Amino acid sequence: MPKHSGVKRPGALRWLAYVVAVFVIAWIALQGYYFAQIAAWNFVDPQSTAFMRTDEARFGADRPDLSIQHRWVPYDQISRNLKRAIIASEDANFVNNKGYETDAILQAWEKNRRRGHIAAGGSTITQQLARNLFLSREKSYIRKGQELIITWMLETLLDKERIFEIYLNSVEWGNGVYGAEAAAQYYFRTPASKLTAWQSARLAVMLPRPKYFDEHRDSAYLAQRASVIARRMGAAEVPH
Repeated sequence: MPKHSGVKRPGALRWLAYVVAVFVIAWIALQGYYFAQIAAWNFVDPQSTAFMRTDEARFGADRPDLSIQHRWVPYDQISRNLKRAIIASEDANFVNNKGYETDAILQAWEKNRRRGHIAAGGSTITQQLARNLFLSREKSYIRKGQELIITWMLETLLDKERIFEIYLNSVEWGNGVYGAEAAAQYYFRTPASKLTAWQSARLAVMLPRPKYFDEHRDSAYLAQRASVIARRMGAAEVPH
């Protein structure tokens, strides 16, 4: 019996080592794919995001009345009001940070620990972009770790203006509504270049919960918070 047991053990260890090696190689390959994709975006614009593809599949199965609304526009064709409003609302130190804010991450960790589940992420604009482009809406610490790796890639390979341009053209703004141009047309029937300060502040406030505010446009919170953001916009530093 001891002899047979000794024969099986090395085989099990080799199998475990094989599985771990396959996992590690697959993980490295995935990071290489992300890296190459982001590097290419110095020269070409992203055509879709993980969030868009998820919505397309969901609409096809459950909401045939909806479709993806998205149109890419260059950075200089997006209102400076909207750029200022988003930075004031989402990431006041965007121009100067490294893509993440350690204090915000630690505060989110403590908040999640107290609540016993993941309720906050402490995400910057670059982190939000990483999630929208490649990941899912699921909240987990594994996804958060991958988000930080992609954030580092974005900050390493692209400058701040390009990161913000992709963000403005990719971020979710409602049920199937993606990017500044689609949002401006959907909510205000105007091009993104013509958005006023008030309109921009309202769009910025919608970002954390776009689907909710798409269906609750008369929310008192939305109006109150938009007033706060409108007052902060003048101090927002925009990449250019």
